[in-house]
Amino acid sequence: MTLHKSGLPYRAGVGIMLLDADNRIFVGQRLDSKLEAWQMPQGGIDPGEEPLDTAFRELAEETGITKAALLAEAREWLTYDLPDDLIGTIWKGRYAGQRQKWFAMRFTGTDADVNIATDHPEFRAWRWSTVDELAQLIVPFKRDLYEAVLAEFAPLLSVK
Repeated sequence: MTLHKSGLPYRAGVGIMLLDADNRIFVGQRLDSKLEAWQMPQGGIDPGEEPLDTAFRELAEETGITKAALLAEAREWLTYDLPDDLIGTIWKGRYAGQRQKWFAMRFTGTDADVNIATDHPEFRAWRWSTVDELAQLIVPFKRDLYEAVLAEFAPLLSVK
């Protein structure tokens, strides 16, 4: 298990780069943040759950989307650290960041299939973002992670 310099572990999770037909990327604005925090869907892996199963579950739980096809899986697990002021305050103080397996998926539905008013809502708004817009929307502590995700899936972004 990888530990952060704080001595806390990283939470095991997944992330989903969901692409529409124009290769725009789905992002949601978090409900629980005072910042204008936008992110791609992501979430924690439940005990005994496979990362790909988690990805499809989290996508449905956070966005209502069940119409997506797997395009690619990241070769490596990627991590991000929480800012020092958030360590000990979120995830009941148990983790210092996340270690995530990322998946690229193609959205096969229409915008009418998106429903962020789920049983346990996480987003207050959603949109399709271009690659260039993405870096400006993401909270600063996740920018390096998102750059790594974009680099990993760059070949998919140039093909429609």
